[in-house]
Amino acid sequence: METGTPFDEIDIELIARNPARNIHRRYSILASIDLFGSIIVETRWGRIGAAGQRKIRSFPHGTEADRYVRSVLARRNSAESRLGTSYRIQSQ
Repeated sequence: METGTPFDEIDIELIARNPARNIHRRYSILASIDLFGSIIVETRWGRIGAAGQRKIRSFPHGTEADRYVRSVLARRNSAESRLGTSYRIQSQ
C-alpha cells in the first residue's frame, strides 16, 4: 500500500434542533484507520432518540477520506436552507 498524507482520526457529533418545526436531528462522523491501513469512515444520522441509519465507507488513502468527510460536512452546512435550522457541533 502506498503511503499518503497522514490522517488524523475524526469524531464529530452534530445536532440540529428546531422545536417549533419538530426538528430534532443528529449526525455523527467517525473516521479511523483499520488494521490494514485503510481509512474507515462511519456516518450515522437520524432523529434524536431513534435508532437512525448508518453508512460505512473504506478509503485506501487519507486524501480520499478527507475529501469525503469535507463533502459530508458541506452538505450538513447547507441544512439551514433545507431544514430551517442549522447543525451545531455537539462534540469534536
